[in-house]
Amino acid sequence: MVAPQAPVRPLAQHRPAVRPILAITVGEPAGIGPEIAIRAAWAMRDETNCVLVGDAAFLALTASLIDPAIRLAALSTQALRNGGLPHFGPARLAVIDVPLDAHVVPGRLDPENGRAVLATLDLAIEGCERGWFDGIVTAPLQKSTINDAGVAFSGHTEYLAEKTGTPKVVMMLAGAPGGDQPYLRVALATTHLPLKDVPGALTRENLTQVLDILHADLTTKFGIAAPVILVTGLNPHAGENGYLGREEIDVITPVLEAARARGIDARGPYPADTLFQPKYLKDADCVLAMYHDQGLPVLKHATFGRGINVTLGLPLIRTSVDHGTALDLAAQGLGLADCGSMIEAIGAAMHMVLAQRAARASNI
Repeated sequence: MVAPQAPVRPLAQHRPAVRPILAITVGEPAGIGPEIAIRAAWAMRDETNCVLVGDAAFLALTASLIDPAIRLAALSTQALRNGGLPHFGPARLAVIDVPLDAHVVPGRLDPENGRAVLATLDLAIEGCERGWFDGIVTAPLQKSTINDAGVAFSGHTEYLAEKTGTPKVVMMLAGAPGGDQPYLRVALATTHLPLKDVPGALTRENLTQVLDILHADLTTKFGIAAPVILVTGLNPHAGENGYLGREEIDVITPVLEAARARGIDARGPYPADTLFQPKYLKDADCVLAMYHDQGLPVLKHATFGRGINVTLGLPLIRTSVDHGTALDLAAQGLGLADCGSMIEAIGAAMHMVLAQRAARASNI
């Protein structure tokens, strides 16, 4: 039985004259990535041109089992490189064929497919650089599969930064809690670090770079003219005037003062345990948390299933879902995975493309 599609939010008052073209990498083939990529791309086909990147035969079979009405049109990577991306209307989804090396068993990882999964990312990056795609939306992959294939891999974010020659990127998660709650954006000053290493990583230089990237991308990729950024402290009660730690005094406050002098509206540092309340967030565009588990549990509790991951600082647009491969769910068959987060990721990437177009047009 196939689960019903997640409802599509009204993403724009008017459909853009030229639909953004997004590369959708389908992720780990044994997980839920291929299913949610197909379902979300099909649901969003009237809003944006979603180009699936993965094994065409495998995706065609998966699509036929999800819904026989879904139409795919396959294109080889060689044909793409020779002639560019042909026009496909919303009646079909284009698929750039990146063949797998082994048969897929849902729920069962196979290192033989690790390099093919990585090849989908390489093609998506190449496509953005060549102008075939306006951005990338990534379904979840399994890091262990790629490492077991003999390729050192720590994650999408780090790989995209390395391949695009970007020295510094910022991880941001976002989502709509629902009801009257304000839209949440939470960026991180540090990401996947042991807690004991966080204070040493919070240097003035690092925090300054993070704020600069965050402000620039909120302006150019999200279309926010004067973003308001609320910044947490590191320590309980934001250090309580030095009694619970001096990072707020020695690092965070001086960086915020310098940022404000450059025209960045960065406020704080605030105690993290009281900051995430509607009365504080309603006039803010983003919260900058000092470490992973300071900001993300709040956001994921409020938005899980509708949240997204955005990589800031890249020379391209990249969004993703806020969850993993769900191998156990994939093993149970199609129709159980929720594609809501993937729909949100596609919608966010589309709006970022449009905001970036508007920003560039205003500078002409």
